[in-house]
Amino acid sequence: MSWMLLVFAGLLEVVWAIALKRSDGFTHLPSTLVFAVAGVASFALLARALRDLPVGTGYAVWTGIGAVGAAIVGITWLGESVGALRVASLGLVVAGITGLALSSGH
Repeated sequence: MSWMLLVFAGLLEVVWAIALKRSDGFTHLPSTLVFAVAGVASFALLARALRDLPVGTGYAVWTGIGAVGAAIVGITWLGESVGALRVASLGLVVAGITGLALSSGH
């Protein structure tokens, strides 16, 4: 259950990161509201997941899901640049997240 909560928390991190970008410095109210709600929900789910998971693993997985997810959304929906080095670097982040998750013992 904690892993599922952590994954949802990471996905909500993607949502709040994209909403933060779209808020245009908190001047666009709908995006600002999405940022606030998704941010609070993401942190709440992370806090709940960390009751049972090691903090280093949980935090790394949460931020990794957010970073990789935001980069993928940026590339696919926001027209951000994509290149071999960027894709390979994202692959390394995914490999690191996977390694931490597998080595956590939970």
